[in-house]
Amino acid sequence: MFDVLVVGGGAAGMSCALVLGSAKSKPFAQDKRIGIVVHQRASHLQTALFNNVLGLTPGTTGASILEDGKMQLAQLYPHVEQIENEKVISIIKASEGFVVTTNKSTYHSKLVVVAVGYTNLVKIKGLQPYLEPHPRAAIEKERIWLKNDNHVVDKNLYVAGTMAGWRSQFAIASGSGAQVATDILTLWNDGKHTKIHDKI
Repeated sequence: MFDVLVVGGGAAGMSCALVLGSAKSKPFAQDKRIGIVVHQRASHLQTALFNNVLGLTPGTTGASILEDGKMQLAQLYPHVEQIENEKVISIIKASEGFVVTTNKSTYHSKLVVVAVGYTNLVKIKGLQPYLEPHPRAAIEKERIWLKNDNHVVDKNLYVAGTMAGWRSQFAIASGSGAQVATDILTLWNDGKHTKIHDKI
């Protein structure tokens, strides 16, 4: 049983996993089992080129960020389980949390964060009741979102990034993932507002 399982290895999903992983030293997070399904094939980062993102060297590619992000997560927070080469096909409510089924396996998690792209090609069973046309995308592009209130879709089900209704900008998606992570850390910390910073 995972305490939280992040679905999606793009900007929002990886940012969420990094912030969750960074809380390992905190008493409220030290025993939590955190996982991420790092499916990246459909990520818009695959073809992205960054010249306008604070902190990134101009010319940085999205493809390099995807690979570097997995390495960063593995090196800094190896306790976060990266599930590779699997694609989620269903997220179904259970008596305790959710049953997440991929093309290769089945997982159980108390919390789930959906951080996949906002393309209408997303066909994850169990999410259909929450899907609506994206509020911040051109209608003709047929983008979708999971209707939510401050990233909460339903009890214990979160959404981050473009699928949460945000625009397709790297910094926005990353920030959305970090916001969801701090909300989950706050939940684990008995409702005390929580954020994790490293300092020199």
